[in-house]
Amino acid sequence: MFKLFYSPGSCALASHIALEEAGAEYTAARVDFSKGEQRSPEYLAVNPKGRVPALVNDDGILTETPAISAYVAQRWPPANLAPLDNPFAFARVQAFNSYLCSTVHVAHAHRMRGTRWADDPAAIEEMKRKAPESVGAAFALIENGMLEGPWVMGERYTYLFTLAEWLDGDGVDLAKLPRVIAHRTRMYDRLAVKQVIAQERG
Repeated sequence: MFKLFYSPGSCALASHIALEEAGAEYTAARVDFSKGEQRSPEYLAVNPKGRVPALVNDDGILTETPAISAYVAQRWPPANLAPLDNPFAFARVQAFNSYLCSTVHVAHAHRMRGTRWADDPAAIEEMKRKAPESVGAAFALIENGMLEGPWVMGERYTYLFTLAEWLDGDGVDLAKLPRVIAHRTRMYDRLAVKQVIAQERG
């Protein structure tokens, strides 16, 4: 049995959706960030980083969205979540997911968690002010050069949806991202996405 630790509204949504799309048998355990549960001894024993997602199974514990996404795709190949028969295409999916993780998510985090990088209140406020520009620039690159459609990599999708969910709060001009927003809308129509969102927000 697989167990996914998640927090609503976090990047763990991508792993949650992947498990649902794969038809995996799993349980989902909510980590309440508002109560500081991510820093509890019990959760730090699962993931010393104090972050989500974390996927526990008989082989051990996996963290980080790109790693979990690749694992789920390989563990349940009939779900066709990644081009496993084409090493170059598979690497392109990983490259895109890595960009989301290392650049887009970090740009978003400057609005939400500036205390990771600075203690000066003025510096933290400047990071918040800059976030719409930096997040918008990252998504402009996706909009104009990375999004092949109908999903990201043609017939396969990545965890773009999860980060696109945050665009409104980041203050990005959605009118400049019609393809990204169309992708987000298509994702809302997927049964697995509906089920996971209902569970996380219920």
